[in-house]
Amino acid sequence: MAAVDISPKKDGGVLKEIIKEGIGEETPAAGCKVRVHYTGTLMDGTKFDSSKDRNEPFEFDLGKKSVIKAWDIGVATMKRGEVAILTCAPDYAYRAAGSPPRIPPNATLKFEIEMIDWKGADLSPDGDGSIEKFQIVTGTGHLTPNDGALVDVHLVGKYDGKVFDERDVQFNLGEGEDVGIIDGIEIALKSFKMGEKSRLKIKGKHAFKDVGETKFSIPPNADLEYVVELKNFEKASESWTMPGPERIKQVILFKEKGTSYFKEGKFGLAIKMYNKIVTAFEDSRDDEDGEVEAEAKDLRLSAYLNLALCYLKTNKNTEARNACTEALALSPDNEKALFRRGQANLVLSAPELAQQDFEAVLRVNPKNTAATSQLLACKKLHKEQLAKEKQIYANMFDKFALRDKQKEEEQLRGQPDVMRGVLGEWGQEERPGGRDPTAFEKENPNILMLNANGTGEFKNM
Repeated sequence: MAAVDISPKKDGGVLKEIIKEGIGEETPAAGCKVRVHYTGTLMDGTKFDSSKDRNEPFEFDLGKKSVIKAWDIGVATMKRGEVAILTCAPDYAYRAAGSPPRIPPNATLKFEIEMIDWKGADLSPDGDGSIEKFQIVTGTGHLTPNDGALVDVHLVGKYDGKVFDERDVQFNLGEGEDVGIIDGIEIALKSFKMGEKSRLKIKGKHAFKDVGETKFSIPPNADLEYVVELKNFEKASESWTMPGPERIKQVILFKEKGTSYFKEGKFGLAIKMYNKIVTAFEDSRDDEDGEVEAEAKDLRLSAYLNLALCYLKTNKNTEARNACTEALALSPDNEKALFRRGQANLVLSAPELAQQDFEAVLRVNPKNTAATSQLLACKKLHKEQLAKEKQIYANMFDKFALRDKQKEEEQLRGQPDVMRGVLGEWGQEERPGGRDPTAFEKENPNILMLNANGTGEFKNM
């Protein structure tokens, strides 16, 4: 196949000649991690580098300027299994400087490249490839949506090759669950630019998790694929940039949203809203007036108390306990914080700590009947734990005693007859007076013998 000019400006900067056709129609997008073999030569045929000689494929992130310009352009056009020759003009390679000592200044280079494979850009929080992005249409500008941004997207969701969800949808980033948007899409959208269209491969842990989605007949832990287009977005104002009064207004909005989500049983979304309240005041300014500071403290206290309640509802008891401790740092005698921490400690099998919390509740409010009831539960659990521990230790000591007895019996079995005769005093029916002397005793007449009444005497001394 004849060489084709694939340079964006059609200036002959990158010529591509396909030696071996690839498989399928898909090519890698910007951000993909590609894996290739290559051999680089000067125009006179002098080889200056080869991954094949090292028997080690070369990996790089496409479109990130980690390789020469010609590679970012040319490799993006290659299919899996394709082999092609790229002829790269100096402006698309190492320019006037070259790359001494092997590549001279202003050198035109040839690369034979074999496309082995590629993976999408890994957007997963844990870096485990559970969210991969394959760009279809490059977005414009440099801005991307932030948490809370109002996004307008078109999406097509597929499971097992079949479309199950196709729609236009608008939502605040971070609250997608309210309109049926999975975590993986929300995480990925934070990397999208205006107008970008990308294909996403999302593992079950960032999709419908271990629950599945009966509405779409999607089983638990199912992997999904989406094509998502970011049609428009408006960035959310960052709390830390706002003056005190404006920040208070925004935080009150978070609180109202959190309360609404809580009443609807959407505890995950409620937790997100209450956490926004906490983080909004992490960078409080020193110049804020006393009234703003007092209101901020009340809002933080309310957020921690509500977080504790949400965590208790979702059986995240360690997080509930921590939220209560933060609340108590703001209000040491807070009845709700003490009670909810006691509940968390009780579920976490820490009855003594729970008892301290419920006793503190009763000091604040002696009429709190719920705390009295929970206090009885603490004492009952503590008693059960002590009985269980006692039984465990009893069993443990029985095992030790049995082991010691077995060890003693093994030692006895390994002793000479004479020793067994002497030790027979301790429960053995082997007194010398009741049996014939052993060969050892006959050869050693001076040995200590036991007489019939159990006393000892030396003979022939």
